Amino acid sequence: MPIPEIDPTTLAARLAGPPESHPVLLDVRFPEEHAHVALPRSVLIPLPELDERAQELEAFRGRPIVVYCHHGVRSLDGTAYLRAHGLDAVSLRGGIDLYSRTVDPSLPRY
Repeated sequence: MPIPEIDPTTLAARLAGPPESHPVLLDVRFPEEHAHVALPRSVLIPLPELDERAQELEAFRGRPIVVYCHHGVRSLDGTAYLRAHGLDAVSLRGGIDLYSRTVDPSLPRY
C-alpha cells in the first residue's frame, strides 16, 4: 500500500489557515539538519529515535501529522512507522528542499 504524501503547496495552504487546523509538523532529520533549517513550530524526533520516543508521539494522536525530512525519503519511513501505530500521518513530498524551492525560497537549502 502506498504511503500517503502531501505536496508543499497543499501544506502551505493548510499552514496559512486557522492555527487550530494546522497539522503537527514532525521533522525526522538529525539535529544538525534541523538547526540549519526547519519548518516553523516543527517537532524534531530523528527517524532512528522514533521507536524509543514513541510515548512522545502519543501527544499527537487524533491530530493530522506531516512528517518531513530533507528530500522526502526518510519521511516515508517515518510516516509508515506512525501509521502502523495508528497515527494520522502523511509524508511531505520532496521534503523541506522542495518546500523551500516551491513555497518559501527564504528557507536555506543544503
